[in-house]
Amino acid sequence: MTKTSPSQTWRSLLFVPAHSDKFLESALRRDADAIQLDLEDACPPDQKEATRGRIGEIAQRAADAGFDVIVRVNRPWRMLVRDLEGCVHPAVKAITLPKVPDGSFIRSVSEVLDECEIEAGLPVGHTRLIAMVEDADGLANLDNIAQAHSRVYGMIVGAEDLAVSMRMAVDPDGLYIPNVMTVVACRRAGIVPLGFVGSVADFADREKFRETVQRAARLGFEGAFCVHPSQVEAANEAFSPDPRAVERARALLETFDAEMAAGRAACKFEGRMVDAPVAAQARLLIERDEAISAMKARRTAAKGT
Repeated sequence: MTKTSPSQTWRSLLFVPAHSDKFLESALRRDADAIQLDLEDACPPDQKEATRGRIGEIAQRAADAGFDVIVRVNRPWRMLVRDLEGCVHPAVKAITLPKVPDGSFIRSVSEVLDECEIEAGLPVGHTRLIAMVEDADGLANLDNIAQAHSRVYGMIVGAEDLAVSMRMAVDPDGLYIPNVMTVVACRRAGIVPLGFVGSVADFADREKFRETVQRAARLGFEGAFCVHPSQVEAANEAFSPDPRAVERARALLETFDAEMAAGRAACKFEGRMVDAPVAAQARLLIERDEAISAMKARRTAAKGT
């Protein structure tokens, strides 16, 4: 069972340069599950301080439009602490932490967030964390990071920075094992695996990206970062259960449950054997479909207010 709530079912997390009102307005016309305001790479150094001071206002605009809001912050500690102080806000659901080396880093950040939330009058734990593993140190500590704190929502491999650290190419050969290891660590910890086997910067070829995120869903990922609005639709589609598969899962469970009530441990459905693990897969599929439907309903209600 994951630590996450249905309100935090994010299939597509669309990056928006935090300093750009123009890009934000464009993003608000998309169908991303979450807007990820970027205070790190996409925000020019000379605009970080001013933008940090406006994060609450910007996040509220996105929240009022029906979006969940995440902020990616900066890594050096002095900048990070200022970012955390500026980003704790009722409209900010989570913070993405770049270059996470180990679990102690997560716990230190969480301590700062405790203080900031108390000062802001928010419940302690309001602000979730997404850990980015972007170097060899982080890769060696996946379990330690994933299990570090109850604030951790999910974990993702930062392909570009990891490739630099590992001195490898940004391609499926090098990225496959780190990503699958991340899925395993997330499942052990009960958090959400985010990402795909590839570079987030590859957005020009839309069909290739669609295939990439579909493969990610088959590998167990539940959502992905999107650096371009054109990626949102493909991510939402890939990480959503096929309606036909959901319908089949309901029918399968109806048959299975009836057989269990009759004292049998397995049954046949559409010519194939169904036992407890197969039924469990069907239940997970239905649960995810219901969580996504609930999220969409909340967004629709928020847009209507």
